[in-house]
Amino acid sequence: MATRSQRPANGLSNDDANSVRRAHLQRASREAEQAWVHAREAVTDVRDAIDLKDMANRHPIGTVAAALGIGYVLGGGLFSRLTARVLGFGVRVGLRLAVLPMLKEEIVGIASAIAPSRNGSAAVEQSASP
Repeated sequence: MATRSQRPANGLSNDDANSVRRAHLQRASREAEQAWVHAREAVTDVRDAIDLKDMANRHPIGTVAAALGIGYVLGGGLFSRLTARVLGFGVRVGLRLAVLPMLKEEIVGIASAIAPSRNGSAAVEQSASP
């Protein structure tokens, strides 16, 4: 009777099992290499499309600000208390800057509509009185 070490696993001898493993490893290696090549090509295409070097030369402060923002978001800062406070402050300031000019225009419009009628009525009253 054959012992466990002498019996082939799943009907394969040790040499057959090793060759199957070797074939799987080679296929996985080829697929990983192809994925790496595709990833490098994609990064190169994006880099060429964006032209980061030229952008950094033309707008160094903006490029650094963009890098800081991307790092902040990727670092997990998007859903933090600091972000909530900064966004809240930005919304308040933005609304004030957007609403105040509109309110000013409305008040000036109302005042100009009221002012001529007062001046016009005063002129009519003066001409009516001897």
